[in-house]
Amino acid sequence: MTPSVLVLSVLGLAIVGYFLGRQRALQAAARDGVKLHSLPGYYGQSVALFTAVPAFFLLGAWLFLQPIAIESSISGKIPDSAIADAGARSLIMVDVRRIAKGVSLLIEQGDVTENELSDMSAEVTNVRAQLATVGVALGSDVSPVVFEAAKEYRSIELSGDFVRNIAVFLVALGFGFWAWARVQPRMRARNISETFVLALLMGSSMVAILTTVGIVGSLLFESVAFFKLYPAEDFFLSTTWNPQFRGGSDLGFLPLLWGTFYVSFVALALAVPIGLMIALYLAEYAGTTLRGFAKPAIEMLAGIPTIVYGLFALITVGPFLRDWIAQPLGLGTSSSSVMTAGLVMGVMLIPFISSLSDDIINAVPQAMRDGSYGLGATKSETIRRVILPAALPGIVGAFLLAASRAIGETMIVVMGAGAAAQLGLNPFEAMTTVTVKIVSQLTGDTEFASPETLVAFALGLTLFVFTLCLNILALYIVRKYREQYE
Repeated sequence: MTPSVLVLSVLGLAIVGYFLGRQRALQAAARDGVKLHSLPGYYGQSVALFTAVPAFFLLGAWLFLQPIAIESSISGKIPDSAIADAGARSLIMVDVRRIAKGVSLLIEQGDVTENELSDMSAEVTNVRAQLATVGVALGSDVSPVVFEAAKEYRSIELSGDFVRNIAVFLVALGFGFWAWARVQPRMRARNISETFVLALLMGSSMVAILTTVGIVGSLLFESVAFFKLYPAEDFFLSTTWNPQFRGGSDLGFLPLLWGTFYVSFVALALAVPIGLMIALYLAEYAGTTLRGFAKPAIEMLAGIPTIVYGLFALITVGPFLRDWIAQPLGLGTSSSSVMTAGLVMGVMLIPFISSLSDDIINAVPQAMRDGSYGLGATKSETIRRVILPAALPGIVGAFLLAASRAIGETMIVVMGAGAAAQLGLNPFEAMTTVTVKIVSQLTGDTEFASPETLVAFALGLTLFVFTLCLNILALYIVRKYREQYE
């Protein structure tokens, strides 16, 4: 039984438990001649919740822990000689999982029986050809060790699935029957139901926190593995980026960091003033008709895919800057440059700043404007000395969102700025960013045991730290200036 069928079965038991709990409450109230503490539906909900929630919790934990336990058990039984031939234990386990899945498909289609599988071996059977018939492709012939490990992997997985199904059903039936037996008129069923809902809301609020913890944990774990293979001082202080998967790599972080901030600076230099002036005009000067047309039109820029912006940078903006500015001034001959990517990215960021800033400016109380006008201030003075300072925290938040978006952009940089990792001040030269190199290092057939691959996680962690520092700085600025207007 697959997990999806198991989930539907538990939901069916929960629905049955709802009606049985509701009926038991009504019958008990009629028999004893008393009123129910809660509405009848709450009694059914309590039974349904006790039936489904513990079973789903067990199912989720089982689905998470079973693969880890199986891989740990199988991996420990594979001899080191097989590992040396394949290059890495993780690659061996990938083949083991693929073969186990392919064997299951062969048995489902009737090409192989369970008895035939027990007699199969890699020496006498063309396992690779048989697996190809069900869409499981392997890079090389199947070794006997890997095939036997896959057979054992599948056997343990089937046994674990069977035990899981039985355990989930027993938990659902056991807790459901216990909840049904507890139903009585004086039972505070509404409190039980609302407690479950409160716990669900609290769990939902923890999703973002746990997701952040998981992201940081995964980056930190792989980064530690990278720094065990590559010196940290060379990574942070070297000015050369030249990965060579055959050895002799120079993995200096500084050229990528410089390219990231250079492109982001050009983008923000264009987007921030234009976006803020658009927001001020729409909020304070534009009429209702113009505002109703202009605001949605500007926000449409945020919905354009980044690949379209990249094509625009590659085909239009890049050649224009090269032919009309860079070459006449002797600054460069390439259409891929920091200026190309920065200008196009700035256009993409304009709606982020203008829309959010417009909403923040409109949220400033009208009484503050009226008070300024009453003291004799002009409209421009009111904007400069009252509205902008009052809306500063929200505007800083809009700038921060745009900066984070610029730092994390990849496609526009790939097509507009090129892939050259270098330090330079010429904005008409090709450069690259951290995100672009993260993608390039993890593209293709990669082995997660080499520094050239693990460096992507170190890049991601370092970029995360820089972004976090920007957030802290922005939070400090917001709190400092907000105190003057509260």
